[in-house]
Amino acid sequence: MNRDEQVRPDPGLTLLALYDTALPEVYGYLLARCGRKALAEDLAAETFLAAVQECRRTDTDPTTGWLVGIARHKLADHWRALAREERGLHAVASSQEPDTDPWDEEIDALLAREVLGEQSPLHRAVLTLRYLDGLPVGQVAGILGRTERATESVLARARTAFRHTYLRRTGGDSA
Repeated sequence: MNRDEQVRPDPGLTLLALYDTALPEVYGYLLARCGRKALAEDLAAETFLAAVQECRRTDTDPTTGWLVGIARHKLADHWRALAREERGLHAVASSQEPDTDPWDEEIDALLAREVLGEQSPLHRAVLTLRYLDGLPVGQVAGILGRTERATESVLARARTAFRHTYLRRTGGDSA
């Protein structure tokens, strides 16, 4: 270990300084998407734990946007775990098909999240900002650094790609 490594301050301290300002944004981001306070709190805690580990492992300069990105990944991991659990439960219960499945809406939401995850990063970003965050097209354009017309065009292509993938996954008619 050389002398510079011995005196390097704990990068977690930089993250600690950011914690008070970033926590409301990270928690708000998660709560808006999962709708459950306890889950949002758990995912926010996992986000900050992962951020501390990443800061100590690499030379990363933490920002609120970076933390929201980690939160997005933690939420996606949670949704994937739910989907795996649902598939397992569905496989066990497949021998006894009820007339109506109360989980249809939940499975549909999980499928929509999976389909969103399969989209290109630009399409995923524009669909998330517009429909999950509820931002108007003008604000989405500003965030993405595009003109409003270009953003409307990307949004139209993203909706078409999402619809095509969703219908393909559900066995619906893609025409």
